[in-house]
Amino acid sequence: MKSTPNNLAFIDGQNLYMGTTSPDGGSWRVDLTKFRVYLNQKYGVSKALYFLGYVNENFQELYEEIQAAGFILVFKQHTAAMMGQKKGNVDTDIVFNIMRRLYKKDDFEKIVLVSGDGDYKNLVDFLIEEGRLEKVLAPCRKRASSLYKQIGSEYFDCLDSDDIKRKIEKVKQK
Repeated sequence: MKSTPNNLAFIDGQNLYMGTTSPDGGSWRVDLTKFRVYLNQKYGVSKALYFLGYVNENFQELYEEIQAAGFILVFKQHTAAMMGQKKGNVDTDIVFNIMRRLYKKDDFEKIVLVSGDGDYKNLVDFLIEEGRLEKVLAPCRKRASSLYKQIGSEYFDCLDSDDIKRKIEKVKQK
């Protein structure tokens, strides 16, 4: 009997949001609960970390929605002077978190990265080399870095592909 994989997902929250809700991303919304179930069923994700740039009390409802869907929120640390001033870039936080888990030999099998940002390409190449990458899921094919075309469909897919989008899209209330 095959056991369920113990994979971790790392979600670049800003990339996911911009890649799906912007006009060039198709202007659709991800149903976070469906997405969490999809990650578990398709990729064996036992823990999903959702990285956001900064804390803003105006978005408390969003934070609660993310947590209720089964994601663990991870906020970027900022000084008081920087809070709310600009988009919080979480790329280095995600890379550091993954590398720390590898270094400390945390109990997991592979990584699922949700971002189309090319800044992760060195990390992705390293994870492939080490046999620790399950998949890179770009929110939007149009916005995904061309660097990921080199790794092929074994390691790369897009959330806006018809099959995936149908499973995770938020249905508009009538």
